[in-house]
Amino acid sequence: MRSKLNRHASGRAGWGLTAATWAGVLFLHVPLALIILYAFSAEDKSYVFPPPGLTTQWFAAAWARDDVWQAIGLSLKVATVSTGIAMVLGTLAAGALARTTFFGRDVVSLLLILPIALPGIITGIALRTAYSTFEIPFSFWTIVIGHATFCVVVVYNNAVARLRRTSPSLIEASMDLGANGFQTLRYVILPQLGSALLAGGLLAFALSFDEVIVTTFTAGQQTTLPIWMLQELIRPRQRPVTNVVAVVIIALTFIPILLAYYLTRSDEPAAR
Repeated sequence: MRSKLNRHASGRAGWGLTAATWAGVLFLHVPLALIILYAFSAEDKSYVFPPPGLTTQWFAAAWARDDVWQAIGLSLKVATVSTGIAMVLGTLAAGALARTTFFGRDVVSLLLILPIALPGIITGIALRTAYSTFEIPFSFWTIVIGHATFCVVVVYNNAVARLRRTSPSLIEASMDLGANGFQTLRYVILPQLGSALLAGGLLAFALSFDEVIVTTFTAGQQTTLPIWMLQELIRPRQRPVTNVVAVVIIALTFIPILLAYYLTRSDEPAAR
């Protein structure tokens, strides 16, 4: 009798957890589904549910607008350069902190992680103040520096976690067999870090591509894609075009995040 009650209680708990999980998924993704729906809406001035009709004309309208392409191009360039800088600096920082012990190492690690822990508006104000203090004019590079501050953290976290799980005996064996430092880096360390760096780079690219708060303080008169979308929401010309561009952002950021997820997940059994 008691076992039946336990099974009944566990079954109810299982159904409750399943319902809560799906409620959370719907809460997060229904707004995204609405964006996709309104990208096909025939109504161009207001959001009416359900839409009075569906059309694909707004995709052609978005394709024909030069300001959309300029914003996408700038965002892609910024994300690519920021990710490249983050890959170099994040990997070097991870290598320095994962295998060595020195006074203040924990403080340095905290300072590296701090930019992504702080609210974006604080980082943006700090960068804007620094640019004004040193009289640095706004340019492509001021945006890149702002994005690199948090992209470095993503790459660093992935790289340092992988280095700490990598056995030191592999490096010692390489050196014992006559390999120099460069050969050990190329044939032992980088293969171990490969998927972690790729996952960190993909996440950094996705974060940089759709970043809006820090960009607002560091872009000046330049318009990245998220800034363009913000301006269109305030003063819309063709409201559904904004939704079309939002669908593009969802696709461009979803793919690298999904790849990073599968790369990091596939490495867990090997690490164990």
